[in-house]
Amino acid sequence: MRETRSLPVVAAGAVEVPFAIQPYDEVVAHDTTWGEHSHPFHELLWNERGASSAVVGARVWTITPALGLWMPAGTLHSGSAIAGTWFRASFFGFHTTPSLSDTPVAVEITPLLRLLLERLCEPGLSASSRKVTEALVLDVLEPSPRELLVQAPTSALLRPIADALRADPGDQRTLSQWAAELAVSARTISRAFVAETGTSFARWVASAR
Repeated sequence: MRETRSLPVVAAGAVEVPFAIQPYDEVVAHDTTWGEHSHPFHELLWNERGASSAVVGARVWTITPALGLWMPAGTLHSGSAIAGTWFRASFFGFHTTPSLSDTPVAVEITPLLRLLLERLCEPGLSASSRKVTEALVLDVLEPSPRELLVQAPTSALLRPIADALRADPGDQRTLSQWAAELAVSARTISRAFVAETGTSFARWVASAR
């Protein structure tokens, strides 16, 4: 069973969060897809358990407990997570906190950053302690030198392959089977993959999985 969620497209800064940084978390009960949407605040995505993905245009990032993703306010994106994933997010006020980057960027979820983000979830945290903790989060938050990023094909020819693998990473259809299904030659698909993603069909599938 797959759950599809629709969220609004909201301009950057249109709505402010009540704190400089507001935490959110959820364990998804079903395989879940979020349609394209945008937030009025900056967002740091990371997971307590499992892996999820975020898509901006033709770029697909994998989010894990060790590697998060900074999503600037107003950035149109979609996402997905498998059942049992415990995903976490921190919303950063557009007018009260600076953006780490103008474009999505990977963020190392270090033990210190994790502890600080978890502290902001404490219900009895005083206003003064919250302010200090938020300042520390902003101080240690920085882009990661590594990221789990795949360039997704977007042409009408290859989009069905990308969509199928995103919906089911275990899809075992081969290049020949896809060629037959799409009524083109295997060579045509191979050339299109190299042109759009810079890599072969087999390597792209392995990376996407």
